[in-house]
Amino acid sequence: MRVIHTLAELRAALAGSRQTAFVPTMGNLHEGHLSLVALARAHGGPVVASIFVNRLQFLPHEDFDTYPRTLERDCELLSGAGCDIVFAPSEPELYPEPQGYKVQPPAALADILEGHFRPGFFTGVSTVVLKLFNCVQPAFAAFGKKDYQQLMVIRRMVRQLALPIEILACETSRADDGLALSSRNGYLSAAERAEAPRLAQVLRRTAQAVAIEGLARIAALEAAAADELRAHGWAPDYIAIRRRDDLGAAQPSDALVVLAAARLGSTRLIDNLEF
Repeated sequence: MRVIHTLAELRAALAGSRQTAFVPTMGNLHEGHLSLVALARAHGGPVVASIFVNRLQFLPHEDFDTYPRTLERDCELLSGAGCDIVFAPSEPELYPEPQGYKVQPPAALADILEGHFRPGFFTGVSTVVLKLFNCVQPAFAAFGKKDYQQLMVIRRMVRQLALPIEILACETSRADDGLALSSRNGYLSAAERAEAPRLAQVLRRTAQAVAIEGLARIAALEAAAADELRAHGWAPDYIAIRRRDDLGAAQPSDALVVLAAARLGSTRLIDNLEF
């Protein structure tokens, strides 16, 4: 496996490749990331994983400066997973000048849920992902369903900008107790880690309640789920039952997803469940 830090070297290494599969990450990897590499491997080669902590998607009060940088360990994991190239650019390499040109996703998708609580987040994500796509020029790119809204934003960007990339969606990887794997799970204390699976449990019970009761009581079911989390020390940002296709208001014939974001102590966790 090669570890590459410059765009010039990356382009030289990939010259002539038409079936590159790409896994963009911010590092601090876990089994969920490695499942993305496995999915990418099944769709072509070489497999390129990027490791870059993207300043543009962090709000001023968020954890950009303290976000774990674990490049050596990440490279060991990626090598074991069958990755061919790690692209780990410095910030000046990827942003050699202030990034004045940015991708602005449509507000109807990007300013709700995560975008409401993290304004500008999806602009930062879309901008860096498009830039990385231009660097790697992949035929395939793998993203996890845990970041459900992000996956939807990227899919729509690829479609509307006519990018010749197939977006691969990987199911959420979970610990044995149901907690969705996340790089931020490492911030949890032992007591918080024991409590954290409740988020997935609440989503499952909410989905079951909708299946039994229908859509007439959606608002009440969302409120009840949030109240249960609060009763156990969580601070929920949202629990929302939405249409899968565009995260719009749920209708009786729709395939649905329930999404949640909530803070447990100082750690903000997100999760979702399709049903």
